[in-house]
Amino acid sequence: MRYSLVIFDLDGTLVDSFPWFARTVNLVADRYRFRRVQDGDVERLRHASTREILDFLQVPRWKLPLIARHMRKLKTADAATIPLFPGVDTMLAALAANGVALALVSSDTEANARQKLGPLAALFADFDCSASVFGKAQKFRRVLKRARRDPAQAISIGDETRDIEAARAAGIACGAVTWGYAARQALIDRKPDLVFEQMEQIAEAVVGLRPSDQDLRQRSAVVTREGG
Repeated sequence: MRYSLVIFDLDGTLVDSFPWFARTVNLVADRYRFRRVQDGDVERLRHASTREILDFLQVPRWKLPLIARHMRKLKTADAATIPLFPGVDTMLAALAANGVALALVSSDTEANARQKLGPLAALFADFDCSASVFGKAQKFRRVLKRARRDPAQAISIGDETRDIEAARAAGIACGAVTWGYAARQALIDRKPDLVFEQMEQIAEAVVGLRPSDQDLRQRSAVVTREGG
């Protein structure tokens, strides 16, 4: 097994929240007076770093905590309508059934994360949520300390360039998924340790499970949780 601890991001990695974000961002822009996102801006922003996005949107750094709190409130109201990506349940169950510790570090609240994950939340040993835009590295370090893991045993998996930057700052490996907020090439340009094009590749990379093995492990995990 390459890693004994996997630290997941939530939005854009496990949860398909980009459509919700696209519908919501201009309402927040109007409230906090930053630049609205036009349809033609989206692809450009998907190739940009977090700092470049903030500069393009003309968001003063002092407003970030206010904007983040408001976005979390909006997500709370809509959390039940934001779906998981297909295959998340199989992948998480396969990792847990093979003894991999799971943690979640997110800018969203823990309550929202648990609601989105539903029964899958029980597979996670640690939640460290409400991260600031550039605050994930500190949270990664705290998760490592609580899990009593050496950094070499851990990998973070996310969908944004800032997830890669935070993993580097915390001294852990990083995996980037290509189905989230940032464009594939933007992630590759930052040289993550692993790039995942499909959900089933995560368990395959971490514990060496093929897709057919993952289905079997998931069924075993469900039987175990139900006491069968």
